[in-house]
Amino acid sequence: QVQLQESGGGSVEAGGSLTLSCAASDYWSRLCLAWFRQPLGKEREQIATIFTGDNSTYYTDSVKGRFTISRGTQKNSMDLQMNSLEPEDTAMYYCAAFATLQSGNCQKIDRYLSWAQGNQVTVSS
Repeated sequence: QVQLQESGGGSVEAGGSLTLSCAASDYWSRLCLAWFRQPLGKEREQIATIFTGDNSTYYTDSVKGRFTISRGTQKNSMDLQMNSLEPEDTAMYYCAAFATLQSGNCQKIDRYLSWAQGNQVTVSS
């Protein structure tokens, strides 16, 4: 099972930017890597994914054009660059992963078995 370490997040005013990073513990040839978020009292939602096999990405509509998921400098790491942040983006953010050969699986939420500890992102108005 993939072990994940997450870093980044914090507090920022609306319109500002933050970056989250996530690194897997070992080398895996093909991974779906994803960012989820869970606002206080609400359900967790998947907001972005990247498949390490071909770097294909997916974004939920609410973050398209503002957030960018990308491979990090370390093997099997990724970053989430968050720009034009809004108070509605306030949530606990989690990275998650699972090994797979197919990029099409990355939106299958129930496949994510490995989760990082989560980092808080707070956006003030």
